[in-house]
Amino acid sequence: MDTPKFKPFIRQTISHSRQWEWIPPDLQEAVQVVSHVLPFRTNEYVLDQLIDWNNIPDDPIYRLTFPHRDMLAPDDYARLKELVMGKADQPALVELVRRIRMRMNPHPAGQMTHNVPRVNDAPLKGLQHKYKETVLFFPSSGQTCHAYCTFCFRWPQFVGMEDMKFDAKESHELASYLRMHPEVTDVLITGGDPLIMNTRSLEAYIEPLLAPDLAHIQNIRIGTKSVAYWPQRFVTDRDADDLLRLFERVVASGKNMAIMGHYNHAVELRPAIAQQAVKRIVGTGATLRMQGPLIRHINEDPASWAELWQTGVRLGAIPYYMFVERDTGPREYFQLPLARAHEIFQAAYQMVSGLSRTVRGPSMSAFPGKVVIDGIAQVGGEKVFALQFLQARNADWVRKPFYAKFDPHATWMDELKPAFGKEKFFFEEEGGARSEFGAEPPGARKVIPLLSARQEGGGAAPASAGCDSHSAA
Repeated sequence: MDTPKFKPFIRQTISHSRQWEWIPPDLQEAVQVVSHVLPFRTNEYVLDQLIDWNNIPDDPIYRLTFPHRDMLAPDDYARLKELVMGKADQPALVELVRRIRMRMNPHPAGQMTHNVPRVNDAPLKGLQHKYKETVLFFPSSGQTCHAYCTFCFRWPQFVGMEDMKFDAKESHELASYLRMHPEVTDVLITGGDPLIMNTRSLEAYIEPLLAPDLAHIQNIRIGTKSVAYWPQRFVTDRDADDLLRLFERVVASGKNMAIMGHYNHAVELRPAIAQQAVKRIVGTGATLRMQGPLIRHINEDPASWAELWQTGVRLGAIPYYMFVERDTGPREYFQLPLARAHEIFQAAYQMVSGLSRTVRGPSMSAFPGKVVIDGIAQVGGEKVFALQFLQARNADWVRKPFYAKFDPHATWMDELKPAFGKEKFFFEEEGGARSEFGAEPPGARKVIPLLSARQEGGGAAPASAGCDSHSAA
């Protein structure tokens, strides 16, 4: 049997795909124009197996992977089209693209300004540490994906915005940082997509985490869209078996190997190979959790979410999160009112059994933490959103209920106002902020000394002064 080879397509090569001629000229133009601002990359499996070409542009996976003109403001699109098609004024094109991108909030929720730990008062490249228990690690060789989602909040990683990148070239700084932070139990290896790497490269990042002096690391997570966009990674790729053996070694070491599978629509789990990938992953003893954002034009149908969760549970996966689309990129194109998000989540939740009700949502990964909308209620004669933190910069905020005035148009945390005549939410009164553009979180900056190679080998190490409050609170 011939093993399918991964074949990507980008703006410069998509016309070589057999499906290109099926796309009407106006949609072809949108791909060529908008992809100068937003990343575009797809692959043969997505084109052949996931998109219904009789239903474009409304097919959800087409909208999920192909840029559309409405992702840009009409004036921006018109000017961009003029410069792209004219091919004359390259400096003007570069400058316009830069201006459009910078208006798109390229680092939401303070991920560059507040989530990056500092070592000797310098940022530690390739790491984020927003919540006490969890460190995010961005290996440099995993900073692309099998295909790009048009909504992706990490889009600056893929478009050449070098000062917006998270990428770590070495793993030793991660291990050194973790040794100084015994409160960390989870490491999330993310990107891009770490599973774009071959198994040998991935192993070089994971093996150091199995060392005896990192016994406090209980969970090694990998964030990946490959389960949906290239399930062959777990089934027929040349080193697919090696990848599964790596998962087994992590499990045998006593740690949990957690695959955080990004799914956006039920169709992504319908192909036989996608289901086989799930079975092979869970067969190693690893866990597979399913998560994704609720996105206008893509997955507003509660029945699609219910099918996705039910299919996943049947195969051994765990429904985990329904997120609210983040306030970045072409958010006006994708965002839904929070009231509508809650309505869709509630309808999908009602369709499934208790085994699928491990899912949490709709959840906003906002600046102060993960805020879930628990419900819409009448309290003291006032219609309100009932909210709480599932994770927070300050652990004392977690699971503490709070309320916002009901607003049928609000789409994000910073658009909500406190209920019952209050001027601030409780966490703002305690020094927190609703948005990365608000007040600094409480706590003074502290310097974290990094162990040198000599010191790791047995020399005296300087005393740790604690963790930067931006990253670990």
